[in-house]
Amino acid sequence: MVGGLIVFSERWHGRYTGDYDLNKPQASHKKSTPRIGGLAVFAGTLAGLLVLGRPDNMTLNWLWPALFVASMPVFVAGILEDITKDIGAGKRLLAAFLSAAIAWWFFGGVSRVSIDVFNYILGFWPISLIFTVVAVGGCTHALNIVDGMNGLAGMVAMLMATSIALVAYQVDDLAIFAIALAMASSIIGFFVWNFPYGRVFLGDGGAYFIGFMLAELAVLLVVRNPSVSPFYALAVLFYPVFETLFSIWRRRFKRGVPVDQPDALHLHQLIFRRLVRVTFNRKGRGMVPVMCNALTSPYLWVLTLIGLIPATYYWNNPIALCISMLVFASVYIWLYSRLVAWRCPRWLLLPSVSRRR
Repeated sequence: MVGGLIVFSERWHGRYTGDYDLNKPQASHKKSTPRIGGLAVFAGTLAGLLVLGRPDNMTLNWLWPALFVASMPVFVAGILEDITKDIGAGKRLLAAFLSAAIAWWFFGGVSRVSIDVFNYILGFWPISLIFTVVAVGGCTHALNIVDGMNGLAGMVAMLMATSIALVAYQVDDLAIFAIALAMASSIIGFFVWNFPYGRVFLGDGGAYFIGFMLAELAVLLVVRNPSVSPFYALAVLFYPVFETLFSIWRRRFKRGVPVDQPDALHLHQLIFRRLVRVTFNRKGRGMVPVMCNALTSPYLWVLTLIGLIPATYYWNNPIALCISMLVFASVYIWLYSRLVAWRCPRWLLLPSVSRRR
């Protein structure tokens, strides 16, 4: 409902909320579009938790309000960026660290990583605080990196929230299960307005809010349930984390540019240009913006599931979780290296292109 209100009231707020910079490197749309879809996800999650909350579940009744309070710094910073376009990435990252620190104050943080010596070090609260703030804040920022195509970040986040909900259900953590389920459902509500036509964007507010909630839910699932491997918290969020680390390495060591300088060389952008857009080159550029944007995301949905399905199934097996992340990273690097060298795998091309070749 909130997503629909944003779309149909664009004439009144579009001049402030629209993503009208169509010349930035990461832009793949051809007209200004509202980028405050995060308000819809926030409102949907809140509504879902108000419905799911029960008087007899005191843990849920205090856990989700505290999570929402902790998310306020990064959510507000993201929404302000969506409206003013003047909140830099550094300030938003600091807001993510602040939200992570507030969550650490409320719930505690990472204190075990399945390696005895690190478990001992993390037993000291200042180290646990720093580690948790960097990990949660970094994961929060990472989801914003993959928010570049219609339906990409939304579906990836929904799959991650579903995985957390399934694992929480298996370990009988009904509070985490309810919060993750409410978030997954609210993302679906946003998704119907974002995919395939991109009538509203998730924006920084939505990406940072979802990223923070997913990262904190993954940490809480491990902290509250000793049977869940700490590696699961990394495995469930591995796609945006790996995308961020790979982008830092690529910019700093391969191209020699500042790591915060935006470019058009993310994997989803290469897929957009070299696997999807070529399908429409002979049919007129009028079809390119919407169709290419929409058809890019399913490639990344499948890639996400390559690591996410094993992680959801082997949530208590550190070795299997590490293997799942290694497999994902190998497939990612193989695909990226093929695309960047213009050696596109023929079986990944859309049918019309494959037949012409």
